[in-house]
Amino acid sequence: MSDVVAQAVTGLNEKLDGGGIDGTALFNIEGEGSVIVDDAGARAGDGDADVTFNADADTFREIFDGSLNPTTAFMSGRMTIDGDMGLAMKLAATLA
Repeated sequence: MSDVVAQAVTGLNEKLDGGGIDGTALFNIEGEGSVIVDDAGARAGDGDADVTFNADADTFREIFDGSLNPTTAFMSGRMTIDGDMGLAMKLAATLA
């Protein structure tokens, strides 16, 4: 597992405050790997998901450390989202 993916797992679990989500989300970190989030929390991995977020490592790092709003990342084209936009909006609120 890359350091970027490990940091993403830690950051997501902190934002989720030890919980999970109602559904499955996949964070594809370009050139580094993927993180999957479900009712058990975040972990390194890949698979089918209700919503998929795609961005580079810098974008995800900024989202997870709170310096970039996920909605801003999407609206500016730094992040793409495929799938359940309702779940994406719920996650954006959690990550903001």
